[in-house]
Amino acid sequence: FFAHRLINKHAVYSLPQSMNTFYINNIDLLEKKAVDADKRRYSVKGEASRHYIDVDYYSVDSPFVVMPRYKKDAIAKFSLDTLEEYGILPWHINFCYYELVKAMKNKDAQKVIYLSADLGHYIADANVPLHTTLNYNGQLTKQDGIHAFWESRLPELFHSNYNLIVPKIEYIDNVLDKIWETIEQSHSAKDTVLLFEQELRRSYDDDKIYSFEAKGGRSNGVYSKEYSKDYHDLMNGLVERQMRKSIHLTSSVWFTAWVDAGQPNMNNWE
Repeated sequence: FFAHRLINKHAVYSLPQSMNTFYINNIDLLEKKAVDADKRRYSVKGEASRHYIDVDYYSVDSPFVVMPRYKKDAIAKFSLDTLEEYGILPWHINFCYYELVKAMKNKDAQKVIYLSADLGHYIADANVPLHTTLNYNGQLTKQDGIHAFWESRLPELFHSNYNLIVPKIEYIDNVLDKIWETIEQSHSAKDTVLLFEQELRRSYDDDKIYSFEAKGGRSNGVYSKEYSKDYHDLMNGLVERQMRKSIHLTSSVWFTAWVDAGQPNMNNWE
């Protein structure tokens, strides 16, 4: 949850003046709602498949050649049931983008906040390598728990040292193509995420990998700080780079939706 909130918060700071008054006024709500999509996984049918796409189900060697970019083509080739089982993340981001354009055109401030928060969440998911593979939690390689380790534990421990100032945001000519480009880049880092942890684990005694920390009035088992730091160092800034990409892309998609909505004046929205 922590990383999603941080990404939405920093995405606000990258927006142009014509947008940022509205977003800054609602920054606390955008942070809070950054985790709503995860909460819906347990109550809304079909929500879970919106957070990932296991591209290596379709092909181990060339999934981005095999998989059509457009959803209707992918359905025709593989069936809707197959897509929903192995994830619809890129298409759902594209859907949310078009919904955000409509909400901005309609000056529906509440829906703009809701959709912007969701977009930040799903875009962050697209930048997590483990959201692109069947081995999403290391369960196929005896690395159970690596998902939360990579996505939550490492940012919580080391974010204070990250530089999260991103380049100037850009208008995106084709959001769906950009999301596929993002997923392909994330997937290319999958082996780094998994293999480096495997190598490090072999060099550690089991009792040094985990520790207990007090949180919420109780003691929780977590990856030890020493093990976390060694793993984080092995990846040489990968977590930070993916968070920066998430922030930049989130801001750019919000901005693109605003331009495509006709650049409405948002500064007087409630």
